[in-house]
Amino acid sequence: MKIAVFGTGMVGETIASKLVQLGHEVMMGSRTATNEKAGAWVKKAGKGAWQGTFAEAAGHGEIAFNCTAGLASVEALQAAGAGNLKGKVLLDIANPLDFSKGMPPRVLVNPDDSLGEQIQRALPETKVVKTLNTVNCYMMVDPGKVANADHTMFMAGNDAGAKGRVAEILRGWFGWKHVLDLGDISASRGLEAYLALWVRMWGALQVPDFNVKVVKNG
Repeated sequence: MKIAVFGTGMVGETIASKLVQLGHEVMMGSRTATNEKAGAWVKKAGKGAWQGTFAEAAGHGEIAFNCTAGLASVEALQAAGAGNLKGKVLLDIANPLDFSKGMPPRVLVNPDDSLGEQIQRALPETKVVKTLNTVNCYMMVDPGKVANADHTMFMAGNDAGAKGRVAEILRGWFGWKHVLDLGDISASRGLEAYLALWVRMWGALQVPDFNVKVVKNG
């Protein structure tokens, strides 16, 4: 499958590398077609890896992953082009984190809005699904790193079919056993706010490889 990955940071590289390993044709999108970090990733990833602008990657991909820095995601996806993403599933992995005052970062979440909702409003004809933003990037593609993958991944989005496709990707491509659908894209508010707790747990545990499991009575 042809896939677009927006963003050249650690998350984008981890997701894109896993997708290439699975045999997909992946284009990493950035602001310029000659981005050095994207170029270095292409050389390392090898066959099936390309780089391009946000717009070129969006045109290439049948589905897309938003791995850009959250505070710049809407601008980056607008550069990708609403027309290029029309009708496509977009997995939004980004978090609106502000590192301007050091660690831990501030989570810039409006209680009545979220980055996921902002992206959906900016791209009304794209099927945005918020997911994977609640764990370390290496666990995103390898949940078996902890408890034999016996823990929970969340997702939220307005389109039932898109969420079904994303659940297949999470389970079949990345190995997630438990995927919990939290409802429409407004559930992104809770998923993004959770990062304030996640960074504190990271500090307390001194390791990034952890997650939560949702259990219920009955």
